[in-house]
Amino acid sequence: MVSEKFRHQLRQEANQWRSEGHIDPQFYDYLADRYQFNELESSARNRFVLILLGLGSILLGLAVITFVAANWQVWTREFKIILLLTIFIAVNTTGFYFWRYPRQQWQSRIGQGLLLLGSLLLGANIALMSQMFHQSGPIYQLYLVWGFGVLAMAYSLRLTLLGMLTGILWAIALWTYHLDYFTLADDSLWTLAADHLPLIATISLIPLAHYCQSRWLFGLSTTLITASLVSNSLVLTQTFLQANYWSAAIIAGVVTIIPPAVLWSYPGIQRQFGTIAQNIAIVGLSVFFYAASFNFLWRNYTPSLTELVPWEHSTLLLDLIVFTGVAIYGWWKFGYINSSTWRIDLTSTVMAGMILISGLTIWWNLQQFPLLIFAPFIFNVLLLLLAVGLLREAINTGERRGFWFGMTLLVLQVFSRTMEYNTELLTKAILLFLCGVGVIIAGLWFERNVKTISN
Repeated sequence: MVSEKFRHQLRQEANQWRSEGHIDPQFYDYLADRYQFNELESSARNRFVLILLGLGSILLGLAVITFVAANWQVWTREFKIILLLTIFIAVNTTGFYFWRYPRQQWQSRIGQGLLLLGSLLLGANIALMSQMFHQSGPIYQLYLVWGFGVLAMAYSLRLTLLGMLTGILWAIALWTYHLDYFTLADDSLWTLAADHLPLIATISLIPLAHYCQSRWLFGLSTTLITASLVSNSLVLTQTFLQANYWSAAIIAGVVTIIPPAVLWSYPGIQRQFGTIAQNIAIVGLSVFFYAASFNFLWRNYTPSLTELVPWEHSTLLLDLIVFTGVAIYGWWKFGYINSSTWRIDLTSTVMAGMILISGLTIWWNLQQFPLLIFAPFIFNVLLLLLAVGLLREAINTGERRGFWFGMTLLVLQVFSRTMEYNTELLTKAILLFLCGVGVIIAGLWFERNVKTISN
């Protein structure tokens, strides 16, 4: 599918070609019809209107909640229930009607805004109903239940906005769950759902992203799954510290490998959104390599046994096993993408090597002995290789984002190492000066040759 940016550029160039006489009006009309020039302004306006409707729906939802809260103590319980259900049903019914049977384009946008407002009112209804009937519990349960309700609406209506709201609600649930992790005393189904949120999000949000054909929903869902898998696996590592460092070290090494391995091999599982998954893997590895490249992190880290996790949470191991199987299957399928025999290209081979080295380093640091000197050195090398690889790929393809992301990683690495270690101010000034000159020269060279490289 042709991007909107390309269509804007093509329309600008086509107008110039027509004014200069390089193409005739008939050919311009053909281009305008094929690439739908007349819809460019309307699509941009529709996005702007959708954003306004989203913000307006949020404000309207807050206004309704505030109004109800202001009069909550005055009304009877029966009136409260009738009012909440009436507002909820009326907003969703009106939104569905405008969205499903629009006479004009703006009515469809209004309908989506009202449906988003209805999904926000769902959370208010759940919270207020629980309060009226004295059903209390941890706050993460509210966001989990709210997320499941919005997910049902998203599947039935096939709306990307509601799917993204589900991901946001579950992210908040995960965050609040881990904030009170060591004080929670319940072993309900909601605790089980929070523990296995990576699997739940995978089997619910990823198919919804494909169903809605939404890159934004896929990116948000993948980020949520990765973050929840890592955070839950850290808890799992803390759990196995009660037994021995051997099992905890293996889990720590595996959780370092699995998320980027699954993301990078995602094109082998599903071609659609494969590039987005690999980009998220690159960003995740960049953040991890950069954080692990600091020397003080390895010198000051000691595993804590003061807050041990109950063994009931060892069921978190199920998620890690499932995603390990997904990673193995993904890489096996990934090798058959471009040929009938299993073969991995050079870029994927280097990525696999860096992922394995990072996992083995974490395992060795916990299992054998602390790598106070070698660990930051290894991750500095991995960060350098990743940055150079991004620059190499960008030079071959002429992609600006990859080039400047690689340059940013190099600059951050040089700047961080210069400031981290005790070097003379003159040495720091010289290194920073050389780094700045190098960035300017490399950037000017790339920008001058980017069109030639692309062709």
